[in-house]
Amino acid sequence: MATKKKKKTDGAEPLSGLPENAHIAGAGEVEQQLITHTLRENYMPYAMSVIMSRAIPEIDGFKPSHRKLLYTMYKMGLLTGGLIKSASIAGQTMKLNPHGDAAIYDTMVRLSRGNEALLHPYVESKGNFGKAYSSDMECAASRYTEAKLAPIAAELFRDIDKDTVDFVDNYDATMKEPTLLPVTFPSILVNNNLGIAVGMASNICSFNLQEVCDTTVAVMKDPDHDILSTLKAPDFPGGGQLIYEREVLEKIYNTGRGSVRVRSVYNYDKENNCIEVTQIPYSTSIEAIITKVVELVKAGKIKEINDIRNETDLKGLKITIDLKRGTDPDKLMNRLFALTPLEDSFGCNFNVLVGGVPQVMGVRELLQEWIAFRVESVKRRTYYDLTKAKERLHLLKALEKILLDIDKAIRIVRETDEEAEVVPNLMIGFGIDQVQAEYVAEIKLRHLNREYILKRLDDVTDLEKTVADLEETLASKSRIRRIIIEELQTVAKKYGQPRRTEIVYATDIIAEQEEEPPVADYACTLFFTREGYFKKITPQSLRMSGEHKLKEGDEIVQTVETSNNRDLLFFSDKCAVYKSHANDFKDTKTSVMGDYIPAKLGFDEGESTRYMAVLSEYTGYMLFFYENGKVAKVEMEAYATKTNRRKLIGAYSDKSPLIAVYYVPEDTEFVLTATSGRRLLVHTGAIAPKSTRSTIGVQVMTLKGRHVLQSVSPYVAGSLTKENRYRTKTLPAAGAMPQAEDFGEQLSML
Repeated sequence: MATKKKKKTDGAEPLSGLPENAHIAGAGEVEQQLITHTLRENYMPYAMSVIMSRAIPEIDGFKPSHRKLLYTMYKMGLLTGGLIKSASIAGQTMKLNPHGDAAIYDTMVRLSRGNEALLHPYVESKGNFGKAYSSDMECAASRYTEAKLAPIAAELFRDIDKDTVDFVDNYDATMKEPTLLPVTFPSILVNNNLGIAVGMASNICSFNLQEVCDTTVAVMKDPDHDILSTLKAPDFPGGGQLIYEREVLEKIYNTGRGSVRVRSVYNYDKENNCIEVTQIPYSTSIEAIITKVVELVKAGKIKEINDIRNETDLKGLKITIDLKRGTDPDKLMNRLFALTPLEDSFGCNFNVLVGGVPQVMGVRELLQEWIAFRVESVKRRTYYDLTKAKERLHLLKALEKILLDIDKAIRIVRETDEEAEVVPNLMIGFGIDQVQAEYVAEIKLRHLNREYILKRLDDVTDLEKTVADLEETLASKSRIRRIIIEELQTVAKKYGQPRRTEIVYATDIIAEQEEEPPVADYACTLFFTREGYFKKITPQSLRMSGEHKLKEGDEIVQTVETSNNRDLLFFSDKCAVYKSHANDFKDTKTSVMGDYIPAKLGFDEGESTRYMAVLSEYTGYMLFFYENGKVAKVEMEAYATKTNRRKLIGAYSDKSPLIAVYYVPEDTEFVLTATSGRRLLVHTGAIAPKSTRSTIGVQVMTLKGRHVLQSVSPYVAGSLTKENRYRTKTLPAAGAMPQAEDFGEQLSML
């Protein structure tokens, strides 16, 4: 059966490579469609689903998968009683979360105490739940492990049955589930949360419960409260030492973005001459640390280590590093902090769904949103209690009337012929409404005595006080806030615990850190060829060597006698400069071709070298001579960076072809030669320096007709017999035509 190809009516171009009347066998109808239409109709709904229904937590601190699992365990009665098989819990959760038991179990593992991923686990566990700090320590299958809700989980569901949050249908409309949990504390900040959506992500670090509750109370009392005074710093489940930098924390607290540095905790076992690491940053793992240390040892960058082992057991995490005799453990650890994940950064991105909209918020904004959410929950709970109290009071009012004549009530019931008439007759006989009459009619015969009714009526006074109190609470914002504050203080007192992550000030850390071992400094000669090959040769080796080995057609264009600790700047023909150091290259001999710089430094394809600058410090100038007669004099400070960036783009201007490049520590003279034959002797002190690398320079040599600048060379004193003929007091200048007697034997060289 031939397939049909629909003609496009919305302006789409024909499918690439597909003839207008082509058919695709077995493909059915082929319809051309704009890519924008496909993205809008298919990809965008998927992206929004991932953002709103899977990856980004909401203001209660949970993603949908967390909430569905915890609510299922709550409905299973796992707040009390013993532990049950994890497989059973995962199976029950599938009624709310149809993503398979494996995904549900993985969620439970992360929430469990045994996995140690959370500061305050919501699930008590029994069995092997793996460890968050180890990629090799995986959890056992769900049929082998057991779980129940932790005591703190009671704060997640407190008064959930009192209409404190909205409920919606589950995926097949057979059950109801909460859209949020009525948490009594800001769980969004208490337990860390990581989510990767489509085009956005969330990474919220954990804070100490006591500090979070105290800060929330303080913000409720004073919206301008200094948060850093009570919420000192993040507190991670794995402990460690947080390097305190106030500016960094202020940025995170204000914007919701930034990163904090955390380093491992260790102790030195003098008897066995080994270092024992007992706490590591939350963002890394044991295996990542060991792998990196092994790499450094194999590369020869760390020579003080004999062995490194993972000795984690039931007592907790432990990485043991055996040291060589005479090693200073503190100095070694300072180097390892700088070179390995033993010190790592936790990147914060406080992205939270608020009202269905993802927002990146600072700590103050998060707390204010949570307070608003909690105020609404307490109001709804109070209104629910008020409604129930009023309903109860309304029923008891009917008992008051019956108390006046119980015999009359009995007589009305007895003398009513039809059951359906009992309630109407009671309504008429006592002047009560239908609800009250139904309540009276349902009273058991044994309760139709004065004692029972009087006891019930004793509750009327208490209920009236309760109703009045609840109405006053609903009408008072301050009382609602006072209730929330009392609940926060109760939670902090009941579940608060000391900080696990120690705070260490950055100034103290910097003072303790050991500087990198000094680079061996010795005399050497650097050779750089036109094709981009580089050699570093010591004087002794140079004296014993023969001719240089070069690529066919290549030649040495730069020879610099210097030392091993100099910085090297390699300028390319693509207006870029690549940074390196002489000590990055091995000592070699003239008999080898040398290192090919474009390959060594990772040049772009087709990019080649133009010049090598050798410097000990960023002083002096870079001189760029252009075909149009302009010269750019750029201060070397423009090429200095605070970071270890190896490549800088825009190293010089590309407005005119580059003729020559020179680095000069101080101003000197150059001879400029044009295609017309004119030569100009220029002192660079007459050229104003610029701090912008891409400056187009200033006109130095005036060129007529189609002539351009042809060559440039440093001036050697005495090489020109009548050098003043080529000098000028003002720039730009045209220079002078050379005469044989001016140059003598140097003419041919220039």
